[in-house]
Amino acid sequence: MQYQVFVQNPTDRNFMASVVGLPNVTANGITEKEAIDRLKDILDAQFKNGKLVTIDIDVLSEKSLEKSDPWIANAGIFKDDPTFDDFLAEMKAYRHEVDAAEVNR
Repeated sequence: MQYQVFVQNPTDRNFMASVVGLPNVTANGITEKEAIDRLKDILDAQFKNGKLVTIDIDVLSEKSLEKSDPWIANAGIFKDDPTFDDFLAEMKAYRHEVDAAEVNR
């Protein structure tokens, strides 16, 4: 297997290597090569006792999303309201009135 390794040199006397996507797998060394070699040893030890598996998860259903997000649960509630356009026009006029009052303070 191949892994991408991020190598940092936070101090002049230390290198830190970590596996991209596996934040708990890190190693330090005096040289970059030593840090990477130690990281390989850590990965080897972990894979002797375990393995990587792929799992599938269910995506949130529309109903569960509606329950968890009030914006989605209330989306479209005014779609059949014949007075909604009038309401929006009144809101717009009121906002312009408030904005004008703020500017004139």
